[in-house]
Amino acid sequence: MEDTGIKIQPTMYGIFFEDINFAADGGLYAEMIKNRSFEFTLPKTGWLEPNSDRHSYNKESGILSIIKYSEEGANHNFARVEVNNDEGYVLINEGFRGMGVKEGAQYDFSVKAAKRSGDIQKIKLQVIDSLDNVLGATSITPDSDSWKTYESSFGVTKTEMKAKVKITFEGEGEIGLDMISLFPQDTWKGRKKGLRKDLVQLLDDMNPGFLRFPGGCIVEGRTLAGRYQWKKTVGDIENRESLINRWNTEFAHRPTPDYYQSFGIGFFEYFQLSEDMGAEPLPILGCGIACQFNTGELVPMDELDPYVQDALDLIEFANGDTSTAWGQVRAAMGHPESFNMKYIGIGNEQWGPAYIERYKVFEKAIKAKYPEIIIVSGSGPFPEGDYFEYGWEQLKQMNAEIVDEHYYKPPVWFREHADRYDSYDRNGPKVFAGEYAAQTMAIASPKNKNNWNAALSEAAFMTGLERNADVVYLSSYAPLMAHAEGWQWTPDMIWFNNLESFGTPNYQVQKMYATNSGTDLLKITEDGEKIIGKDGLYASAVKDVNTNELIIKVVNTLEIAQKLSISTEGSNSQQGNVGVLTMAMDNLEAENSFEQPMKISPKEGSATINEGRLEVEIPAQAFSIYKIKG
Repeated sequence: MEDTGIKIQPTMYGIFFEDINFAADGGLYAEMIKNRSFEFTLPKTGWLEPNSDRHSYNKESGILSIIKYSEEGANHNFARVEVNNDEGYVLINEGFRGMGVKEGAQYDFSVKAAKRSGDIQKIKLQVIDSLDNVLGATSITPDSDSWKTYESSFGVTKTEMKAKVKITFEGEGEIGLDMISLFPQDTWKGRKKGLRKDLVQLLDDMNPGFLRFPGGCIVEGRTLAGRYQWKKTVGDIENRESLINRWNTEFAHRPTPDYYQSFGIGFFEYFQLSEDMGAEPLPILGCGIACQFNTGELVPMDELDPYVQDALDLIEFANGDTSTAWGQVRAAMGHPESFNMKYIGIGNEQWGPAYIERYKVFEKAIKAKYPEIIIVSGSGPFPEGDYFEYGWEQLKQMNAEIVDEHYYKPPVWFREHADRYDSYDRNGPKVFAGEYAAQTMAIASPKNKNNWNAALSEAAFMTGLERNADVVYLSSYAPLMAHAEGWQWTPDMIWFNNLESFGTPNYQVQKMYATNSGTDLLKITEDGEKIIGKDGLYASAVKDVNTNELIIKVVNTLEIAQKLSISTEGSNSQQGNVGVLTMAMDNLEAENSFEQPMKISPKEGSATINEGRLEVEIPAQAFSIYKIKG
């Protein structure tokens, strides 16, 4: 083993988050009420009135009407409920493909209400199953004709995947309702109205070096009006303006017209999550170009200033002290300290002269005010071709710092391109492998699988990322999460339903790399040559000066086990026990599932090193890590 003098960046393996596949609302964000503020285009979406006659204007039990506050502000609508029959009127919220509740768990109910006329004495909330059995209940007593928030907590007596919320009223009259909300108390770090604990735990377990947010194409929007605007996602949750999710009708095979963004998880929460996990925050901002696969709408160059100012203000929001305008906003949200943001991305998957022209304006303004901030640029949506070559040529001339590359390709492509970065210019921009995943069928096909063939091929490819750590500074699989009943895109790294979640084999590969990233790159060869596919083997090696370990990663893509003889000459590792972590599966089509979440996962073993030589057998179709104390 020979030290190359190349450092492994702490950001080498990270997480790419995008609100696709119900990853935020209905997923990471633990709110259980869908359309809690009646802001969807069809404002009754998610709400049912089972006891009302929808075709009669003379409602016997009551009626739900949507009223506009005003066109101004973020919270445009509220619901007006007229209760004509004490205990007769029922309002149901269906949740995000139902609501997952757990026996013995505590839940927080809150609602804004204002009494208008009559005397409604109680608003009752029940969590019910499909047979109308009550699993938990509470109530609040509205006592004001002005808007006021009421809160109550209760327990649930039975676990249910497809629960719903049932709201009834005691008394008769008219009352206004808004921000009807239900959260589990057991959130990540116990934060009130926070994040779903099991999903964040899967992310935290990866020990990610960075968190890229809020996504890819969602940054751009299908139109400029529908783009992600970070300033609308901070401050009081009630004042965050909701938006149609750009993925809701993107694919004919998975239309989801009820897919919206409440921004309950916004830029503050992303920064906070990054800090929780010890990951560098990496926000990506639009550059004045809507998604070029959709409208490709452009902001004229002479109207670009507000977009550039958004980038400058974001840096102030993240890092500015409390004497700055945006630093005060952050402090008011409970974080007076800087988030110490080091990176910012400008544009997601844009290409062509329009992108380069706009990127230059952003770069000039950011570097003039914040020269220490590292800017991530993009090379377009493909790993080769005219867009890619033009983008790289232009960005290299500009001495760009980090260029984001994306590739969604078949598994064989990943095995065949493990040497992708061997020939990259060592003096040029560094690389962010920002979105990649093996596609078992085709890009965006609903038939793509998170199978072992895809994950093993990615493991082989990642030896090439590691071997080229002087070029590749960041990397992340994409997309991150998918709801089992609310997805638009496959494959995805983590799958979840309303109660459970699991990491795919792809997740396990990412986790093995990220938790064994090391600090310094070592040279590992066979007969003086890099190990890239010869005899089906791929390999990389690092040392970790913090743990005093030599870490060797080997991927065997053949259908037979292979004996390995690894010399650690040049290191201090001559004798002793070796920790082994191996993930292997004979069936390349095998997948993990809710029923078998750890079917394909690393198993611990051991080996022995004698006189500086490690003699082991790597199983067929396996990814193994050998950890040798130095």
